[in-house]
Amino acid sequence: MNLRGAVDLSALKARSSAPAASAGPAGAAPGAAPAPSPFVVQVSEQTFPQVVQLSAEVPVVIDLYSDASPDSQQVSAILAAIAVEQNGRMLLARVDAEAYPQIAQAFSAVAVPTVAAVIKGQPVPLLDRLLPEEQIRALVGELMQVAAANGVNGSLEGGTEQAPAEDAPLPPLHQEAFDAINAEDYDAAAAAYRRALAEQPADAEAKAGLAQVELMARLRDADADSVRRAGAEEPDNVQAQLAVADLDIAGGHVEDAFRRITSLIGRVHGEDRETARLRLLDLFEIVGVSDPRVTKARSALARALF
Repeated sequence: MNLRGAVDLSALKARSSAPAASAGPAGAAPGAAPAPSPFVVQVSEQTFPQVVQLSAEVPVVIDLYSDASPDSQQVSAILAAIAVEQNGRMLLARVDAEAYPQIAQAFSAVAVPTVAAVIKGQPVPLLDRLLPEEQIRALVGELMQVAAANGVNGSLEGGTEQAPAEDAPLPPLHQEAFDAINAEDYDAAAAAYRRALAEQPADAEAKAGLAQVELMARLRDADADSVRRAGAEEPDNVQAQLAVADLDIAGGHVEDAFRRITSLIGRVHGEDRETARLRLLDLFEIVGVSDPRVTKARSALARALF
């Protein structure tokens, strides 16, 4: 199962530290099972492909849960309430991670709760732990915006919503890159983004897009177990450590990736240090330069360098 992403994920990163919040949606007891809804479905390995197909019409949120985990149950209740409120503009697909471990592995889930989304058949990591309700709602809200920007704005009730009048088509080179990503031609996508940057060096979306497709290309043939083993065995090998950081970013472990590289920068010198620094800057673009985790990592980078 190929689950490497092909949409712009930069808008989906948490942009603020978690505020205080209630443990679940209004009226839902902690740990309560999601209420029945046509927009909340149980998924098995047999039905998963059909659910992924629906992601061409509406965003599909994948809730990898366990009934044995209170945190997982709270996240499920919050997501179910959001799905009902969206009234068919998204589908919540619940997957028992213990019953269907292959689906969990496809999303690189190492614990529950883990939540991802699928847009046009491609994955978008959302969260891997219990977050306050406000933050979960913010992530889903931004997911809906990104889905609409990529033409996924249908409804399970039928019909397709009209895009807002202010929504403009992608610039030609951005569209070329997006089409190449859909075809999993990451080299062509990177080339399109580089041409966009040559024309407009301040194009922040092209800069973030280039960093993302370069990450996709690096991960395309990576074996996670081998990469992590090499990272453990060679703590000062720059390429080995950067490869592990790539995996961490792709899996949503942003702070782990940043710590790994800033620590490495503090231990190496010369060309190795510059290689690590430039990779860290690329990962900042993927996460979002205004993300508080990036701000924190920039301070750590400055300490490591000076």
